[in-house]
Amino acid sequence: MHMVATPDKKMQRVLQFSMGLTLAYVVATFIFGLRAHSLALISEAGHNLSDLAAIALSFVAVYFQAQPATERKTFGYQRAGVLAAFVNSATLVVLSIWIAVEALHRIASPVLVQPKVMMYVAAAGVLMNGTVATLLWRFSRDVNIRSVYLHMLGDTLSTAAVIVGGAAILLTGIHWIDPVLSILIAGMILWSSIGIIRETLNILLEGAPRNMQLSAVREAMQSIDGVLDVHDLHIWSLGSHSHALASHVTIAEMPMSECSSILDGINCALRDRFHITHTTIQFETTGCETTHGCSAPPPLEAVGAHGHHHDHGHDHAH
Repeated sequence: MHMVATPDKKMQRVLQFSMGLTLAYVVATFIFGLRAHSLALISEAGHNLSDLAAIALSFVAVYFQAQPATERKTFGYQRAGVLAAFVNSATLVVLSIWIAVEALHRIASPVLVQPKVMMYVAAAGVLMNGTVATLLWRFSRDVNIRSVYLHMLGDTLSTAAVIVGGAAILLTGIHWIDPVLSILIAGMILWSSIGIIRETLNILLEGAPRNMQLSAVREAMQSIDGVLDVHDLHIWSLGSHSHALASHVTIAEMPMSECSSILDGINCALRDRFHITHTTIQFETTGCETTHGCSAPPPLEAVGAHGHHHDHGHDHAH
């Protein structure tokens, strides 16, 4: 059984539609931003251009995630989406810094803007970004899609802020409101990106999955009848919502035929409580002598993956 998901055609269609809408809005926002002399609109165009690249990168990642495992890529390409999310978020951090620097220059040297044009274009942006964010929300459990969803949600809010800013300039005639809005938009971009960067780095560095406590997993495994101890426990993410576990489990000496029920109990607990579906469980009758593994020759393994049943064994050498 392959460890990668079947290609999700709906997700791909949503991403294609989102790319088309975003491209049209980027062109319109940039042109009208130049005409209105609005840095807020031009920064919105730059932001949405990065979103266009993010959506395109996510689309490519979805394609690769759907490819089956090979002899060289034994886990398939599940982390393609994680890499895409990391790159997307990193580029947004750079973009937010650029917007903030340009805004500070504008505050020092104010430029007259056309608030009505700002408001009209921003209203179209709220509609476009809101539509795309709504479409992506249903797939946001995937960190790759969630990175794009957060971009579009942030765009919706920041573009709404441009409408408010345009109205404020129209009423007060204070034009430095435009670069101040740009700084606020940059802050929102930065805030939405940092969380994704932290999550993707955790996956790429083989960290324990988000919101999963190692102690809780160990307790669940030790609660299975026949399990004496759980050690050398490792949990990591293969993709945004595909987790793997490897562990040594100490059990009482028993015939190999009796190990099956213990293994099944462990795998059921891990699947039902923690959504861990790929496991490698090594049975032993005594604990390891070192923290990095056993000093004796490796024992037979009891492995459970995706509900498959494999050969079971336990060690008598310790």
